[in-house]
Amino acid sequence: MSRAGRSTTPDGVILLLGGRSEIGLDVARRLADGAVVVLAARRPDDLTAQVQVIRDAGATAVHTVGFDADDIASHTPFIESVVAEHGAIGVAIVAFGILGDQQRAETDVSHALQIAHIDYVAQISVITPLAQVMRAADAGAIVVFSSVAGIRVRQANYVYGSTKAGLDGFASGLADSLHDTGVQVLIARPGFVIGAMTRDLMDSGVKPAPLSSTPQQVAAAVVTALHRGKRTVWIPWAIRPAMFGMRLLPQAVWRKIPR
Repeated sequence: MSRAGRSTTPDGVILLLGGRSEIGLDVARRLADGAVVVLAARRPDDLTAQVQVIRDAGATAVHTVGFDADDIASHTPFIESVVAEHGAIGVAIVAFGILGDQQRAETDVSHALQIAHIDYVAQISVITPLAQVMRAADAGAIVVFSSVAGIRVRQANYVYGSTKAGLDGFASGLADSLHDTGVQVLIARPGFVIGAMTRDLMDSGVKPAPLSSTPQQVAAAVVTALHRGKRTVWIPWAIRPAMFGMRLLPQAVWRKIPR
């Protein structure tokens, strides 16, 4: 077993990239007791409610910092500044992203590229320097949010799904490259999550998919997997065999499956 498979959560700063993310904030809350937590988001001065959640969870200190996922040139110096100002990063929760509008993305190139930039390119841009500083410290954990949407991409959300397919592959390769180091990469693969990110979708009439979960259920599963030194976590667990079966479906059947 690699050292990344050890069953303790690394010591150090808890960094949440995407300070307003429901799932990310709940993961940080569950890890906050006795820790220094850094919430990174656009408009960092507007994170009062999120800061209070983390303080109430027992964090020894909570800091807010400006972070622009779009500005990939700023990502490496941003990670370096977090380490310089707050100390080694124990757990980095990469929780920013957009669902986007599939119908619009099918004809609006700029919107399709916006989804790809935020959900794939920007993820690589920030995960890579995170991995570098953790590799140098021989310690730390990175939580990457993939999705079952990327395991077999469907026509109903193929733009978003394709970014998750790419991100999942990137994170899997990164985890292999960090094998036998002190760095853990945890790839979370939730199914449909009933929360703020999917609210507009559900308001448009889309029903939650089978085996849906809440942000709190996703966060709980992620934290448990972190503590156990896991590489992947499917949420809920029953979605893994379900997706295995779906991958065997003929393409003619697969393309007819609704959202």
